[in-house]
Parts: sequence; C-alpha cells; structure tokens
Amino acid sequence: MTDFLVEALYFQACGDIPNHPTLPVLWVRGVFGECPAQIESIFNQNGWLNSWTNGVFSYHHYHSNSHEVLGVLSGRAELMLGGVKGKKLNVETGDVILLPAGTGHKKCWASPDFRVVGAYPNGQTYDTCSGGTEKEVQAAMQRIKQVPLPLQDPMFGRSGPVFEFWKNSR
Repeated sequence: MTDFLVEALYFQACGDIPNHPTLPVLWVRGVFGECPAQIESIFNQNGWLNSWTNGVFSYHHYHSNSHEVLGVLSGRAELMLGGVKGKKLNVETGDVILLPAGTGHKKCWASPDFRVVGAYPNGQTYDTCSGGTEKEVQAAMQRIKQVPLPLQDPMFGRSGPVFEFWKNSR
C-alpha cells in the first residue's frame, strides 16, 4: 500500500436518508494505488467479508444493519454520499470509502471500467434501504445505532483510520 490521505466526512439526516448520527464517512485516497488487485484479499484478511465485486447502484440507498467498505478496483466515478444534500466525491482506482451504517450513497456517473470491491465487518449480511416513510426511517435509525464498531480496520487490521476516527466518535 502507498501513501494516502484520509478525509472524514460527517452527514446529518437528509430526508429519507438517515446517515449515521456520530460516525464519519472515511475517504482514504490512494491507499491501494499501486496494488488494487489486492483490495479484496486484504479486506478479507482483516475480517471484512461477504465481499463482492461490481459497481454502485445509481440510486440513493443505505444499509441500516452494517457498515460497508468500498475499494475502487478500477476506473473512476462520481459518488454522491449523504443523500441529495450530501457531497459528491470523485473516486478513482486505489481509493477506499468506509461507510458507517445508515450512510446514503449512489453513483452519479462512472467510467466504463469502474468496479469496486465491497465488504462488511465480520461478513455481516446487509439490508438495502432506499428511503421509506418517516416511521420506517425511524426504525432504520434504531438499527443503525445498534451496529457495533468493527473489530478491525479493513486495510490495516488492528490499527488504521477506523480506530483513529471511529473509536472516539461514539
């Protein structure tokens, strides 16, 4: 892994996207710049399992019962995080985005070769939520608050940005 930059992004609830009440999104730029082919195996070695390789949905969605990590395997894309009033990120090969439970995300555009590896702490299964009634969003927020912190950082195991930024955010 190479030199990298970590940016912490906080989002408030945005309409029917709850976002996480305390944990920031972590955008780790360029961490796999020289070895993107190793993303999935490193995530898996660090206990982030139930992995898959594909793209990102082109509609706002979130996971209420699990955190998610996305590693950009190839290409580049503009992702919208946090709902319609959130922030657009221009991600590229080697970047990693750590999404705390509840964080809205969608693909705005992508290069034809854009692919990400997604994974979840301890191989958790995940739901896919895309809005709903006020009552459904409130129920999702209760699930989000129950999601435990991961035991390991998906890139560095027992150290790294998850422990640096998330440990003191609760």
